[in-house]
Amino acid sequence: MSWQQPELLSMNHSNPSATYHDSDSVQKPVEIYLFLDPFSADCWSLQFYLRKLTLEYGRFFTVRVIVNSRFSLVNRQQVHAPFANHAEMVSESSERYPVTHPLITSLAIKASELQGKRAGKEFLQKLQEKLFIERLNISELDVLFSCAEETKLDMQEFEKDIVSPSAKRAYQCDLRLTNEMDVDAMPTMVFFNQTVEEHGIKVSGLYPYEIYELVLSEILQYHPIPSTKPSLEELVSCSTIIGTQEISIIYDWSETKTLSEMKKLQLKQLVEKVEADNEIYWKPKI
Repeated sequence: MSWQQPELLSMNHSNPSATYHDSDSVQKPVEIYLFLDPFSADCWSLQFYLRKLTLEYGRFFTVRVIVNSRFSLVNRQQVHAPFANHAEMVSESSERYPVTHPLITSLAIKASELQGKRAGKEFLQKLQEKLFIERLNISELDVLFSCAEETKLDMQEFEKDIVSPSAKRAYQCDLRLTNEMDVDAMPTMVFFNQTVEEHGIKVSGLYPYEIYELVLSEILQYHPIPSTKPSLEELVSCSTIIGTQEISIIYDWSETKTLSEMKKLQLKQLVEKVEADNEIYWKPKI
């Protein structure tokens, strides 16, 4: 995949994010805006790179998730030109992965975030697992409620918030930020250095891990030393399910090496193998 020069945003980052800082944002110099469509396979794949980036450099940045499912809401012939490629991808993806009411999924993600940043992150991850691994329709209420239960959300609050003005306002804010930052592809990551009054760097599309590492260095204005990654056993134990591809990305292993290492854990009765959609996944044994 060819790499295009990242785009410099002319807007000052203090405006769009002023109302949405998390408590630890001021302690970390970089804030990353992650624009995603929950029904996009590329957005699902980006999470693998983001997890590795977090393991190695998470002490330098926070992530704010911006959800936009409008590409899934309209026929690709009705989409404005800049969104045509993504709309076509979503249309093709929808033939493989079921979707009927994408708007409710976005509202559910915003509702989960009302219970905290961690809750929102875990809920989104569970949604993507249900869609891309189990091929469930994550726009159906029973699936959304199941995800909420599995991620231990307060169900009474979640059921109330999913239809609340608060979730709707949060989603409308996400749409507004998408327009303000001129995001025309999903996924898109926008990097801002909160300690330096300069432009942000926007990376549209899905690229190899090294590109995100490079952009982080550019926004920090120096090359940070990566943290030591957890052992494979530790990584798997804190995952609900993890794919062979994701493990290979995190440890820079070949698929053969990854399968060999996972077989060792399997023989130790620490993991169980799950095959879905021609991919191999692993679950920790309880």
